[in-house]
Order: sequence, then structure tokens, then C-alpha cells
Amino acid sequence: MMAIVAVTVFVVAYLLIATEWVSKTITALAGAGVILALGVASSEDAFYSTETGIDWDVIFLLLGMMIIVGVLRRTGVFEFVAIWAAKRAKGSPLRVMILLVLITAVASAMLDNVTTVLLIAPVTLLVCDRLSVSPIPYLIAEVLASNIGGTATLIGDPPNIIIASKSGLSFNDFLINLAPIAALALAVFVAMLPLLFRGSFSVDPERVADVMALEEREAIKDRRLLIICGIVLAAVFAGFIGHAALHIEPSVVALLGAGLLVLLSRSKPRDFMPSVEWETLLFFIGLFIMIGALVKTGVIGALAEAAARATGGDALVATMLILFVSAILSGIIDNIPYVAAMSPIVLELTQGIADPVQADALWWSLAIGADFGGNLTAIGASANVVILGIAKRSGYPITFWEFTKTGAIVTVVTILLAAPYLWLRYFVIPG
Repeated sequence: MMAIVAVTVFVVAYLLIATEWVSKTITALAGAGVILALGVASSEDAFYSTETGIDWDVIFLLLGMMIIVGVLRRTGVFEFVAIWAAKRAKGSPLRVMILLVLITAVASAMLDNVTTVLLIAPVTLLVCDRLSVSPIPYLIAEVLASNIGGTATLIGDPPNIIIASKSGLSFNDFLINLAPIAALALAVFVAMLPLLFRGSFSVDPERVADVMALEEREAIKDRRLLIICGIVLAAVFAGFIGHAALHIEPSVVALLGAGLLVLLSRSKPRDFMPSVEWETLLFFIGLFIMIGALVKTGVIGALAEAAARATGGDALVATMLILFVSAILSGIIDNIPYVAAMSPIVLELTQGIADPVQADALWWSLAIGADFGGNLTAIGASANVVILGIAKRSGYPITFWEFTKTGAIVTVVTILLAAPYLWLRYFVIPG
């Protein structure tokens, strides 16, 4: 009975979010309220459980990075990068998009994709303002690139961190096995940009001339603050990369960095609080509670187990099924809770496969399916939700379907690239 309630609440909330009849934040919080009021999940389930509750690491990672971006914005560095990018692209909107997409994808492999979009979005808004073009296609392209680029490393996408903890695979394992398909998918995605966003690259030649005449160094407003921000950001990035060895979660690193930066810069709350996307944070809280109810009532586990049973013990069938099921469910549910529920099932399946290379292929198919599948819909990955929040606050709202119609195409293409990659690398070449 509780499973039916959890599914009904989630489906209704999902439809409201997709149709945008009601604000997605209000919908998520209302859905969470119904779940708690009906006893589908208790306060302990929602607020304290690591399996069914709010992922506070995600919430506080976002909060810390939003504060850091708020302080960093005061230096003028975003204006500097925006002018630099526009001039390097010689004012061509398409070349600007390609440059920003490549920067985003590479940064997402070194950081997590949420942090990357938080840093790149202000630059995008500024460069589009300079060229007088709509930033919506650019923001969508960047978040799609962040999910592709984040696939390449253990720290690039939150699902990869979950997989690493369950499988025991190392940073180098992820880099060697996932970086090639991420690079291939990125190259194809870049080639698709003119078609995906055709009609978005016209620009007034006078605006281009104005941008080319700008001097980017003049955009820096506070060099001392920029140096402080650079030092703190370098420490934060080092903390992200070495968090496993340091035994400090990225969320703690982000909060420590934010606190240190506020202290050293002597910032007042009014200087950085407007940069905090409160609606986005509240949306995540509501979404986590609704998804936690699906986990608690066994709905997600049952879906994962059904997919596992359908493999019949065949490693290749299991790999392909996990890839395609993960792409679909991660796009609909959100890839973090999906991978958390699916990882134990994959672990069981790998134990029944004699060939270690083919056994690991199951983990790679889960990572690729979940990461690439995060592009399927506007709520498929955390970075998607963040970029939509930033766009709305900046006066350029992106609708659920505006994002999804592009994201779905990219997901289909990248998953179709991944299938032969997995087959050739782990089932043909080893033999």
C-alpha cells in the first residue's frame, strides 16, 4: 500500500514539474509533505537516513560553492573570462559555444559537474549579454557537456563516487575505462551543436566589433580579492581531488572553503547571500524525500532486481541491459538514488561472472548509463536542476521540455555510442 502511495505522489509531482503548472520547488516540497504526512516516510527516514533521506552532502556542497561563487563574482573575474572567451572565438556565437562546452567538459572531469556549472554559468550569462544573444542554448549545451565530461573520472559525477565505493575500483580504473568513451561522446556532441541549436547563432556585427574592442584586464575590479579567491579555490579543488585520502567529504571541503573565503575577504552576508539558489536547494530537499520513499518502499530496488533477473547470467546481456535501463531510469528518477539502489544488484551479478574484465564491464555500463542518462530530462542530474535555477533567476527560464527535447537526443546518441564501445572493449578485444 505504501509503495502505491509513494509511486502515486512521485508520478503526480513529476507530471506537475514536467508540465510546469506549478513551480517545481512548490511541487517538490508539497510532494515531500504528503509523503511525511501519510507516514510513508518518517522524519528519521527523511532527515537522518543515508539510504532514504535527504542527501545533505549534495545540499551543503551546493551551498558552499554558491557562497564561493558569490564572493568570486565581486572580483570581476567572470567578466574577464567572458570577454576573453568572446575575443578568442572572434565573436562567433558558435565558436563561443564550442569553447565554453569544451571548458565545461574538461572542468567537469577534474571537479564535480555541479561545481563546474556553478562556475561557468555566470561567465556564459555575461558573454551572451555582451554579444546580445540568448544564453539558454549555451546553458543547456554546457550542462549536457558537464554530464558527459564528468563521466570520465571517479570524482566527475556523484554516481561514479557511489560506484567506486561499492566496487573497489580506483581513480585510474575510471580514467582508463571511461575517459575514452567520454571523449568520443564529447566529440560527437560538439559536432552536433550546429544542428541541435540551429537558429541560435546570429549576432549583430556591431556587437562583435564592440566585444573585440574590449580589454579584458580592465574587467578585474579587486585584484587582492581575486588572489585570495584563487588561493582558496585552489585549496578547495585540491580537497575535492584528494577527499578520499583525506577522509573529508566534498561537502565539508566546500563549506570550509566558503567559510574561509568569507573570513579572509571580510564579506558581509549581503555580498554573497543573493548568489545562493535557495529555490534550487529546497527543490532538491523535496525531491530527495520523495525518491527516498521510493527506496524505502522497495520500488527502486524491485525495478533494479527485475532488470538483473532479465539478464539470465549472460555477462554481455547484463552489460547491455544495465546500460539501457540505467539511461532511462536515471533520466526519470535522478541518477544518484538510482545508482545507490542498483549498485548492490550489480555487485551480486559480478560475483557470478568468472572473467574479471567482463565482470567490471557491468560497473562501467552502470556508470555510463547513469551519467549519460542524466542528460535525458531536466531533473536527471543535479547539474541540470542547478542550471535551470540559475537561468530562471537570471531572467531566462528554461522549461522542462525545452531542456528535455535536446537532452533526450544527446542521451540516445551517446548511449548508442557506448553500446558498441562496451561490446568491443570488454567482449571482443579480450577474446
